Amino acid sequence: MSSTKALITKMFERWSNEPALSFDPLPQSGSYREYFRLKSETKSALGVLNPDRKENIAFIGFSKHFRKQGFDVPEIYDEELDHSIYLIQDLGDTTLYSFLTQVYKNGIFPKNLIDIYKQVVAIMPRFQVIAGRDLNYSLCYPRSRFDKRSMMWDLNYFKYYFLKLARVSFDEQELEDDFQKFSDFLLTANCNYFLYRDFQSRNIMLFSGKPYFIDYQGGRKGALQYDLASLLYDSKADIPQHIREELLYEYMKNLHTVIDFNEKEFLGYFWGYVLIRIMQAMGSYGFRGFYEKKEHFLKSIPYATANLEWILSHIQLPINLPTLTNVLKSITDSPKLKTIGGVKNRLKVTVNSFAYKRGIPADRTGNGGGFVFDCRAILNPGRYEKYKNLTGNDAPVIDFFKTETNIDEFLENVYQVIDPSVENYIARKFTDLMVNFGCTGGQHRSVYCANAFAEHLKSKFEILVEVRHLVLENE
Repeated sequence: MSSTKALITKMFERWSNEPALSFDPLPQSGSYREYFRLKSETKSALGVLNPDRKENIAFIGFSKHFRKQGFDVPEIYDEELDHSIYLIQDLGDTTLYSFLTQVYKNGIFPKNLIDIYKQVVAIMPRFQVIAGRDLNYSLCYPRSRFDKRSMMWDLNYFKYYFLKLARVSFDEQELEDDFQKFSDFLLTANCNYFLYRDFQSRNIMLFSGKPYFIDYQGGRKGALQYDLASLLYDSKADIPQHIREELLYEYMKNLHTVIDFNEKEFLGYFWGYVLIRIMQAMGSYGFRGFYEKKEHFLKSIPYATANLEWILSHIQLPINLPTLTNVLKSITDSPKLKTIGGVKNRLKVTVNSFAYKRGIPADRTGNGGGFVFDCRAILNPGRYEKYKNLTGNDAPVIDFFKTETNIDEFLENVYQVIDPSVENYIARKFTDLMVNFGCTGGQHRSVYCANAFAEHLKSKFEILVEVRHLVLENE
């Protein structure tokens, strides 16, 4: 280590023309690469140690190509491949995932976080289509395409490091037959774009007010759907399903600006790529968690299991995979895997405000709806000119409700109806409940009631609460 430190320090000082004042190792992530932050009086950079020469060549070559095309990736300052080290731009410590964990609280995925994800899905098509043009795919490691062999590696990784270590039973020959059929289906998609391979929130840095992209050294040619699946079904990010759908269509809107494609056909492949990505990730969680005994990887398993459960109950693939489907159902039916790593299935209450003229909100969990409360008997501030352009989020409207209406009495009655159900759902380990507040326009009364009810739940119960103002979201 002392010789490595000396080599990296020398490289840094050659680049900065200043003596290094600090040399600090950064916490290791899921890879075996080691990172060190070096600082001088006016400059900062990251030194990287990675004994995998081919991976280093791929990362450095890709980085130079992407920067030349104007994409936000770290600059390569210097490299000494014979010593397995290189020096790159310091993009700080804030990943999209670390920012998400700071602001995503009580089941509420805030607007500023959605806006960042929308920036990312706006860049993704250009990164996949434009940045992939004229790329030297001979640099790719370990393969130049996400081809049949690559897919079978991932599927067998899932089989041996997750299914076997988690003691999920299966018929090996029948499962292998389904793997073959599944991979053949996926490869009928257009696979001639740049596939980042690990496009997830930990590999996106937030720096200088915009997203930067890192850790694409495993990139190769492949289908567009894979990277989008990686981002939206990133297990521990736990993006709410309705936001995933919003981002999916935002991505397709941006994709239309760079290529012509059929949305129905795109979606037909998308869910298959979501499944293979989840299985690849579960193989990694099994290897790092069950085999290497790194407990924090086990904590991702319940989130991946929840994603599988939603897909199995909502999506029908265009091919029949009976053995694989039964194996995946065995995972989602396992109480142990739903709570492994200390993660428990907590009740999530989704609270919606809506307008009756647009219809009562549909249940997205597959549980058949929930409670609906009609707020139209409460005096409507929308009748008054000074409140017409405001909403139930605004202070003047809130003051109006508190001083001019009996809305608090209305809400007390709601609490008496709902609280026993919440207690019952917690005791029975249910995971979803929906409560809807409706008014004429979905702007004032229903918004106020939804907010007040959500705050009541958060103050009384240890549960997840998600608030959605359906009319305001669509304006």
